[in-house]
Amino acid sequence: MIKYDKIGNNYNSTRKADKKLTENLIRLLSPSREGVYLDIGCGTGNYTHEIQKRGFQFIGMDPSETMLKEAKEKNKNITWKIGTAEKTSLLKNSVNGIIGTLTIHHWNNLNLGFQELYSVLRNKGKVVIFTSTPIQMKGYWLNHYFPKMLADSITQMPSLESIKRAMSNAGFTNIKTENYFIEPNIEDKFLYCGKHNPELYFDEQIRHGISSFSSLANKEEVVMGLSKLREDIDSGKIKDVMKSYENNLGDYLYVVAEKQ
Repeated sequence: MIKYDKIGNNYNSTRKADKKLTENLIRLLSPSREGVYLDIGCGTGNYTHEIQKRGFQFIGMDPSETMLKEAKEKNKNITWKIGTAEKTSLLKNSVNGIIGTLTIHHWNNLNLGFQELYSVLRNKGKVVIFTSTPIQMKGYWLNHYFPKMLADSITQMPSLESIKRAMSNAGFTNIKTENYFIEPNIEDKFLYCGKHNPELYFDEQIRHGISSFSSLANKEEVVMGLSKLREDIDSGKIKDVMKSYENNLGDYLYVVAEKQ
């Protein structure tokens, strides 16, 4: 069973498109209203839907039928397709740009994925990837409470070097990065959404929508970690823990590349 088939139900209740992230994706993609764009690993299509509402034409693609079922219910004006980064089944040079949010760690093969995306992308098109790197994730204070879960999550994340190498090998050029720091009022409740608000992690629905908690975590560690987190919040010690993890590496980042 695909991981996101398991957590797809009610995914929309906590994984809403964040306004700032949506604006950043549009700014970095620089889409035109005449173009056709691909959201690879779109999940339930929250960002596909939000960007399409701004007047841009999108194809939303995901390997999970459960996710796409919810996506179709949200917006029938978007073309929704089953597929993966490694096998989109799209025609060569058929899309003007590509976005991928928190998806590349689920790809089976980074090199094949970017080769396929390069193939379907038209010349002068951009690919915009939103992800987190192992180095960034080691700076999450969540490591203090859920060390095994974070270690497993970090293991599956491609390094920035491997992402750039796979992009370059596929033919992409002008590869650039932009760091992103979690904002206190973030609407999309992904892994580090509670950076400034630890109380969020006591919401079972929020944890259910985060693959690290729903698919990688050991139940006993989660119970113990939450218990310790509650104790530290109540005593005020959480402030010291959070401060000890402060860094300027960014919590996530955008990786942008072009096809000449």
